[in-house]
Parts: sequence; C-alpha cells; structure tokens
Amino acid sequence: MKKSYRVKSDKDFQAIFTSGHNVANRKFVVYSLERKQEHFRVGFSVGKKLGNAVTRNAVKRKMRHVLMELIPYLSAKDFVVIARKGVEELNYGEIKKNMIHVLKLANIYQERKNR
Repeated sequence: MKKSYRVKSDKDFQAIFTSGHNVANRKFVVYSLERKQEHFRVGFSVGKKLGNAVTRNAVKRKMRHVLMELIPYLSAKDFVVIARKGVEELNYGEIKKNMIHVLKLANIYQERKNR
C-alpha cells in the first residue's frame, strides 16, 4: 500500500480517535473521520493481547491485503482499524467478511462507487 494511503503520525491517530466516529463488530473497531481529500487513509492497530510480534504482524498483513482488494469501494475518509481478540484465529476469508461488515457500518465501504 502506498505511503499516501497510510495514517502514520500520532497526531493523525489522535485526531481520528478524539474527533471521529466509531463502530464495531465482534472482530474489529473502526474509528473514522471525514476529511476533504482525494482518497482514503488508513491506520492499523493490533494490541499485544493478540499474541507475539509475529502473530500481530501476520494479522496486519492480512488486514492490509483485504483493504488493497477493496480500494475501489472505499470512500475518501481517514480511518483506523483496530483488531480485537480472536482475529488471529481467523482465516483470510473470515477476516475479509468481518472487515467488509464493519466498514459498511462505518459508511466507508460502498458496493458501487459513485464517481
């Protein structure tokens, strides 16, 4: 994923957490913030409760891969995806299904892109 699609700075994360809206399902929490920009920016958070560094990085790789597939359907917002306990046990298809569900709840994922 290109650098322009990432939320990296602590300042941006804090702005999303304090000013944004949040939704959740059993496996993910999404904080989103409306901004005037050309495309979305995303940040990932996987806590230490999910496992060691290898496990956490594997979860983040799967989450990034899912979002790369969904790029044409995502609206231009900043958002942070937080993985909850149990995500590390899911396979790729289950992660994709749960992530699409929570992104629909957050009004980030749209079936057909209107442009």
